[in-house]
Amino acid sequence: MGDLQIYEDGIAWRGLLVRHLVLPEGLAGTAEIVRFIADEISPDTYINIMAQYRPAYRAREYPPLDRPVTKREHEEAVRLAREAGLHRFAR
Repeated sequence: MGDLQIYEDGIAWRGLLVRHLVLPEGLAGTAEIVRFIADEISPDTYINIMAQYRPAYRAREYPPLDRPVTKREHEEAVRLAREAGLHRFAR
């Protein structure tokens, strides 16, 4: 798998970067997703573990989607990715 190549302005123009949005209480299936990426694609895959989730529109009516992701939940997602063998973290 080729390396991710990024222009100076931060735009990727070659390679694979998987962006995974963490959801409250593990609803995004992070453990299964990162294992799939490591096992079926490559442990050398670049991954961006995103904590940007914010409830919008009627999400507040559906706990636990009624709140943003906590720092602890994001850290847990990164830990799971590392345990799965992923090691190339992008911002």
